[in-house]
Amino acid sequence: MKESSASLLQSLQQHFGYSDFRPGQREVVEALLEGRDCLAVLPTGAGKSLCYQLPALVRGGVVLVISPLVALMQDQVAQLRRRGIAAACLHNGLPLQELRKLQQQIQQGTLRLLYLAPERLQGEACRQLLEDL
Repeated sequence: MKESSASLLQSLQQHFGYSDFRPGQREVVEALLEGRDCLAVLPTGAGKSLCYQLPALVRGGVVLVISPLVALMQDQVAQLRRRGIAAACLHNGLPLQELRKLQQQIQQGTLRLLYLAPERLQGEACRQLLEDL
């Protein structure tokens, strides 16, 4: 999916309040939106998270983010939710009520970003949940 430069900047402003990309971000976002493989090696604080968050909002479907750091996942999900973006985090400590809410979001097609701890991928229940994506 080829997005125009103006359209990407508009989405960046609308969803994140930024007027321009940081160095390296635009190239990564464009590569992902075009369906190309991409490895982004950027320093701490360079805005790597935006590189997969923005494509999740520009195109349809759910972006699956695998991270071993539960606290980081929870922080990013909280920030996205404050911006009105449907995001969720699936890890071993997730209460049953939150899991049911997540299942409902997946079934309704309203979820944009799903953060997963790597160990969740080993469970059959998680694989079944992901089949609904």
